[in-house]
Amino acid sequence: MNDPLDLPLRDIHLPESVGIWPLAYGWWILLFILVAVIVAGIFLYFRNRRNRFSAITLARKELEEIQEKFSRDNNPEQLVREVSILIRRLAISLFPRTDVAHLTGDSWLAFLDQQVEGEPFSSGDGRILVDAPYRKEFVSEDIESIVRNCSQWIDAVARRQKL
Repeated sequence: MNDPLDLPLRDIHLPESVGIWPLAYGWWILLFILVAVIVAGIFLYFRNRRNRFSAITLARKELEEIQEKFSRDNNPEQLVREVSILIRRLAISLFPRTDVAHLTGDSWLAFLDQQVEGEPFSSGDGRILVDAPYRKEFVSEDIESIVRNCSQWIDAVARRQKL
């Protein structure tokens, strides 16, 4: 019998290591999902930014229309009511609804003050937003100040939102 060490055997050889390329199907699917999520995120970011910009632009236009209507009708109660509605609608569209929608009275004025310098709403002329339903008369300074405060608030919110 032959000696087993004399047999013509080849040495054990290992298969080539698995390369990273071409990718397996699972990696292609994962890559596609990742790209889709990134594209959707970018799309939603710019759409949300555009909507916020249009809300600010529309609020500014509506404030001008309110002023024009006041100059025609000279109805201060209506002006204050429309300005108050405008600010609340804009706040709800730009800030989380759960943070803004329930605010009334002094807490609403404090929220408005957070967006601007000083306290023009809580302790200034902007207090008319809360006091208006209980006033008997309005003076022209009240009307000018409420429109000015509203305009400043819209501008401050636009700057804070970087629009």
